[in-house]
Amino acid sequence: MTQAGSEMFETALDELGAVVSRVDDGRVDAACEMLAGAGKIAVYGCGREALQVKGFAMRLFHLGLPVAVVGDMTAPPLGKGDVFLASSGPGETTTVLTLMRVARGAGAKVLLLTAEPTGSAAKLADFTLLVPAQTMASDQGAARTSVLPMGSLFEGALFLLFEVMVLKLKALTNATPEAMRARHTNME
Repeated sequence: MTQAGSEMFETALDELGAVVSRVDDGRVDAACEMLAGAGKIAVYGCGREALQVKGFAMRLFHLGLPVAVVGDMTAPPLGKGDVFLASSGPGETTTVLTLMRVARGAGAKVLLLTAEPTGSAAKLADFTLLVPAQTMASDQGAARTSVLPMGSLFEGALFLLFEVMVLKLKALTNATPEAMRARHTNME
């Protein structure tokens, strides 16, 4: 690896560390409690955020939680006692806003992950978990602060946040590593 490459890794890791160090741990715990107590969980994100959200859904399934990805044919309807987890880094994603309204209209609680606490999505959410990272809403001109392109800093922070949430949920649900592994697919 070249020196420039190692410096890029170091800068990217420093940026990710700075973001996750500013995530409120008490709110992470509260979000985990929402998920652990949900009747059903549906998750959604757009673009690359969707990839992180789908990975989290997989781990929620491994934990034994009743989770589905919105858009999959097997996603159940939501209602009272259920949680819709949505990711909208910029806080203005129209599909997310529409789905949040549908979930709320059905009686489900909306758990939002965003970098924009004053965005439209945060105003619709029942609970917001702030991930203070650069997104595509703030990646140009003087607002650009990250070496990573577009929304990559937010997406990378989501990955780390979700992994910590899995650890917290594992403790909350008393899931064992053996039980989690037993729920992993054998169809690959």
